[in-house]
Parts: sequence; structure tokens; C-alpha cells
Amino acid sequence: MPELPEVETVKEALKKKLINRKIVGVLLSYPKLIETPTAQEFVHQIVGETIHNLERRGKWLLLELDHYYLLSHLRMEGRYVFRTQGDDMDKHEHIAFILDTGEELRYKDTRKFGRMHLIEKEKVWNLPPLIDLGLEPWDAHLTVSYLQKKLKQKIIPIKTSLLDQSIIAGIGNIYANEILFLSKIKPTKKSNQVKPKELEKIIQNTRQVLTDAIIKGGTTIRSYESSEGVHGRFQQNLFVHGKEGEPCRYCGTTIQKITVGGRGTYYCPKCQK
Repeated sequence: MPELPEVETVKEALKKKLINRKIVGVLLSYPKLIETPTAQEFVHQIVGETIHNLERRGKWLLLELDHYYLLSHLRMEGRYVFRTQGDDMDKHEHIAFILDTGEELRYKDTRKFGRMHLIEKEKVWNLPPLIDLGLEPWDAHLTVSYLQKKLKQKIIPIKTSLLDQSIIAGIGNIYANEILFLSKIKPTKKSNQVKPKELEKIIQNTRQVLTDAIIKGGTTIRSYESSEGVHGRFQQNLFVHGKEGEPCRYCGTTIQKITVGGRGTYYCPKCQK
């Protein structure tokens, strides 16, 4: 699933071609892709809008238009591709934004899990989904004290808490595994038992891992691509994720895979006691 670094990579790739482009038409073949408003209202409202900027909040891609924000969540395998206007639609291309350049920006999603919202600009930050998100990893308010308050009542595994988007926005399964490995914390440790020094390590490694992943264009898993021609290179830097049965690069102990909160979880039994 695309996480913060992948969405950041998508944002920067799309910026190069979308800024100041006007949406002159929309072709929508899968109405369930649109969460809010109705699919009919979505098409009516977005046609004629100009794209002024692209932003990211957590795992959400935000396109700033004249009067609205278009919010897009890629979920498992969503990605954007550019096509010439009038080209046949692939069966997995579910929406095409026709641009004033003669190109079409198409959203392609094999599993159809992705979702979009079109929300008025003055309301977008005070409504779901954005209002429900926690702090960005680089927010100055992300401190040990903040995490202690969020975790003090939680007996669930720390891995599960890292995936909670209402605490820190943008961390997904891949990076949670890597962050906990570098922090030397066992993924199953109860959240309210994580010590202040360990929380400090989590904050530091969250920022470091995500920064490195952004620089390298994210992580390519399965069929995911940030956009055409842009592939993640961070997978070459993974320490534990997907490394089941391989020796730990630090101590040589065999990497184990378990399930935590329904998610595949990789860790080193020696480094993460």
C-alpha cells in the first residue's frame, strides 16, 4: 500500500505537469470511487476548475483547485497515468480528467480500493478525512509528551499504534516495521509500556526513515508505481520488511515474520527483544 513517501513522490511527479492546468471534462466509469459528493455532483463541480497546487496530508494526495480540494487516496495499488485525449480506457482506469493540454490524467486501480473526495476549500480542513488525521512526522508538536498522552491508555501492540493515522499520519506497514527495527523495539510490545527513551527513538527513526524513503522515491511493492516512469528505490534499503528467513544485517539472526493486528510483521528476535 502506498505510504507517505510514495504519495509524496506521486505529488512531486504530478506537479510537473498539472500546475495551472484546467480540467475541461471528466470520464467516470466507476462511481464508487467518489466518496463525497455524489458522483454526478463531483463531475459537475470539478469541470472548469484549474489546478493550482498539489499537497499531501498523511497518505492523502490533495489537488488545490479554484473552489475545491480534490482528495485522493491510492489505497492498495492506485496510481496516476497520463494518456492522450481519446485513447481507449484500460479496464482498470476508472476516471479520466481531461485537461486543457489535450492530455488526460487517469486514475488506474486494479483492486478499485482507492477513493476520492471533492470538498470546498474553506471546509476541507474541518471535515473528514483530514480532520481525523494525527500529526505529520516532522511536526514540531510530535514529541515524547505527545506520544505518551496518545498511548497511555493503549494496551495494543506498538506496531498497531504506529499504523493509527489519528496519532501519526502517513506511516503504513512497511515503514512501521523498519522504524521499530531501527528503534530496537519488539512490534508486540504494549503501547503504554514503551519507555520515553524508546518513544524518542521512534520519533527520530520515523523522520529518518521517511526522509530517506522520499529521497529514493519510496518503496516499490508488487505493482505499485508512483507515476509512469517513477519507481521506488528504497526497497533496496529495507532491513526487515519482506526479509523473512534472511539474516539480520546487524546481528545475523534470522528475520522472523508474525502477524500483528492482521498485518504481516517482520522483526529481528535478537535486536528487538
